[in-house]
Amino acid sequence: MRGRFSPKGLTEVEEMNHRGVRRAVDLRSDTVTRPSPEMRRAMMVAEVGDDVYGEDPTVNRLQARAAALFEREAALFVPTGTMANQIAVHLHTRPGQEAIVEVRSHLFNLEMGMAAAFSGCQFRPVEAPSGRLSWALVEPALRLQDPYNKARTGLVVLENTHNLAGGIVTSAAACQHLCDELHRREVPVHLDGARIFNAAAALDLPVTQLTTPFDSLMFCLSKGLGAPAGSLLLGSTEFIHQARIVRKMLGGGMRQAGVLAAAGLVALESGPGRLAQDHALARHLAAGLASIAGVSVALDQVATNIVIGDVGQTEFTAPAVVAKLAERNVLASALDGRRIRFVTHCDVDQTQCDEALFALRAVIERQ
Repeated sequence: MRGRFSPKGLTEVEEMNHRGVRRAVDLRSDTVTRPSPEMRRAMMVAEVGDDVYGEDPTVNRLQARAAALFEREAALFVPTGTMANQIAVHLHTRPGQEAIVEVRSHLFNLEMGMAAAFSGCQFRPVEAPSGRLSWALVEPALRLQDPYNKARTGLVVLENTHNLAGGIVTSAAACQHLCDELHRREVPVHLDGARIFNAAAALDLPVTQLTTPFDSLMFCLSKGLGAPAGSLLLGSTEFIHQARIVRKMLGGGMRQAGVLAAAGLVALESGPGRLAQDHALARHLAAGLASIAGVSVALDQVATNIVIGDVGQTEFTAPAVVAKLAERNVLASALDGRRIRFVTHCDVDQTQCDEALFALRAVIERQ
């Protein structure tokens, strides 16, 4: 496990062990990771400037690196994935239009109605049983012909990997087909690629094969890649020029942001190559969950670093199980009354996942 530097020169884990404090096994999200020592060193020596003026050299290097990696004209560093998504919605739509999204999507469920509040855009959610938003599901939801009675479709958003669907991956062929059909109808498509590197690792493909058809895309540095903060929004030069203006409207001008961008550069270079380890750990965790009486897991759906266990066949609700796990120093997230989400990341290992499984078994079986 990685750890922060303490004043005594010990890592956080070593210091806690020295004091007899056991750090929780935190499987709530891959956003809980701590910056690695390499990230902290890079942040400490980062060359900085005022990014609102475009003068932070480290931010500029990060943006250029991201644009080159995704073969895009330009990229913009923003504080969060939510801000990146909301900038894209604002630029692609006009007030009174609709954006088609999958019913469990992050944009629809976890961004606090900001599309309506800021862009005057409403959502038309489409249910995809697998979580994969396909052309066959999107086509019936399009609103393009009636100019007087129905809100016109202004945007379609695909999420890959899909968080609340259990980290499932949409194939490159499905992404290409969806975008081709929508572009024929002059409808733009944005990719919420918060964990797109997880998708690429799962399919053993370069990220460009999963992202090229989209008009714009975002990815997070602060999830599987392990950085402390930040996301990138990518698109054409003109799109990113406009995005920079909207970022300022939203309060996203961070001035000497190179301190954060330095960690992002480390994450971008070192993070993608180790994601397969997180995926293997998630499969190990899923198999263990499935072996506990009353807990069900769709093992064939565990493709990346997210595992969803259903405790509906036990005597407990998901929130109750999560509370009892916390008493045993294991942290997870209740999605609803039945489902619990576990997320593997660079700050947990197999031993800790086995501790979590032991704790869950003890809770369910009342040991």
